[in-house]
Amino acid sequence: MNPAQHGAAVAAEAAAFVSVVRGADPSTAVPTCPGWTLGDLTRHVGSVHRWFTELIRLRVQQPPTSREVDLRLPERPDALPDWLAESAAQAAGVFDATDLDAPMWAWGVDQHARFWVRRMLFETLVHRVDAQLALGLSPKIDRPLAVDGIDEFLTNLPFAAPFAPLTAQLRAPDRTIRFLCTDGNGSGDGNSAGDWLVGLRPDGFAVVSDRPESRAADATVQGTAADLLLLLYGRSDHRGDAFRLLGDPDLLAHWFTHSVF
Repeated sequence: MNPAQHGAAVAAEAAAFVSVVRGADPSTAVPTCPGWTLGDLTRHVGSVHRWFTELIRLRVQQPPTSREVDLRLPERPDALPDWLAESAAQAAGVFDATDLDAPMWAWGVDQHARFWVRRMLFETLVHRVDAQLALGLSPKIDRPLAVDGIDEFLTNLPFAAPFAPLTAQLRAPDRTIRFLCTDGNGSGDGNSAGDWLVGLRPDGFAVVSDRPESRAADATVQGTAADLLLLLYGRSDHRGDAFRLLGDPDLLAHWFTHSVF
């Protein structure tokens, strides 16, 4: 996916989120976000939209020293869905007015404005799923979107330690974990085919690029792209029926214990 597609998908995911929570009881518990209600979840997503939008508008060149932004939160919880829709509309306007290939600071590997659009997309998508699960609905995620989300997650996870400190413990003496999508035709190279090899080293970890596709991994997790995306975000248990596990179970336990985002 490209930045324009990411921007359009942000709008679509925000609209889907609003559709899910509009009319729902904002005090409904969200099991996949312990301690949160639907109102909390909606407030969080809208706040993320407004914060990321401000970063893009200012095109910051170094880590911000404050997260203060005028959220314009509504007084009534039942007004939160409309507030989120307005947040998404503001984001779309800034996307349209910005060169998304322009350099700017980002916490991940891609130091361009487009990083924040892609990050906003998957923040919104995963929480849209949270809202649906809280209301007993069955979430759907298109495969191309799920594949892009897996790639975004695994590419940026090595840089997440400042706010996800357990990731700093993802170390091992040259061990590898493969995440392999079981849906799709498998064509393409590496990540575009739904195949990621993550290398754990004594000094860190990262997605292994330019590797032979036949290279064996010490452990492998197989599942559909949508299931793998939700697994990586902690919305599923890797020991569930949706996944086929191969190789070292202790290595997989180590990964899923310390990859909390």
